[in-house]
Amino acid sequence: MEAIVTIENLTILFTNLYGKSYAVRNLSLSIPKGKTLGLVGESGCGKSVTAYSILNLVPKPGKIESGTITYNSIDLLHCSENTLRSIRGKNIAMIFQEPMTSLNPVFTIGYQVQEAVELHLQYSKQEAKEYTIELLGKAGIPNASQRYYAYPHELSGGLRQRAMIAMALAAHPDLLIADEPTTALDVTIQSQILDLLLTLQATEHMSMLLITHDLGIVANTADYIAIMYAGEIVEYASTKEIFENPLHPYTHGLMNCIPSLHKTAKRLYTIPGNVPIITQPPQGCVFHPRCSLGDDECLQKPVNLAGRKKDHLVRCIKV
Repeated sequence: MEAIVTIENLTILFTNLYGKSYAVRNLSLSIPKGKTLGLVGESGCGKSVTAYSILNLVPKPGKIESGTITYNSIDLLHCSENTLRSIRGKNIAMIFQEPMTSLNPVFTIGYQVQEAVELHLQYSKQEAKEYTIELLGKAGIPNASQRYYAYPHELSGGLRQRAMIAMALAAHPDLLIADEPTTALDVTIQSQILDLLLTLQATEHMSMLLITHDLGIVANTADYIAIMYAGEIVEYASTKEIFENPLHPYTHGLMNCIPSLHKTAKRLYTIPGNVPIITQPPQGCVFHPRCSLGDDECLQKPVNLAGRKKDHLVRCIKV
């Protein structure tokens, strides 16, 4: 399986008044070329900061302490700033979680998308404007030639997200990172945005990293799924394999939390305990305090991500 981006032994550190906090620890992950990888986990597990690290945009006081991130033989963590700028937005683009915080409220949608077009493509002003309107229409914005002059506050949440998608696709990137692209949208609009992303991925022949906390979202959109917990990947496999044969106890817990018409129980299953405090990670396996299979053996040393079968990796010594 050829990878568009390969992350190896990534560790991200945050330092504050309470000490050192490792948001991501020794994370290794490959994003398959031309496929969609779903990165799934609950809030605070390190999904978004992992995505930011690909473009070397980890917010302060965060710091990438160690590791390598490789794109087309370029180490994105140790290349020059000029090289990074040429890659950001052009080869690797990102849709951020909340479009209202990513769009400038004092400039029109058309101006902001066109700015990305002019930055990465050698178009004249008129060509850039025509292409921007075409992009807005391709992203599903009705009356694109009129919406071109609209300000962010004049658009609904769904239309603002479509504008962000248009901006991300301006230079035909090889990889699109979508960080919770359906947050705060109603279910109908969520479905439309996800369908749009899949359609554009197929037509643009690009790879996609889809970050979410919802397994239901990746069920029909991702080719592969990586389950993340407390800064570590605990399971990685194809979507079909994850749903048909989950191995890690945390993955089982997430599956059991999904509402279903076929379940007879009156209450949804909940994973016992709480997410560990990242300043005080558990000894040994990080999921041990909440795991029904855990015993003293799980406390002895950190557990490595290992293959249980072809292309199915899991971080557990009990399965």
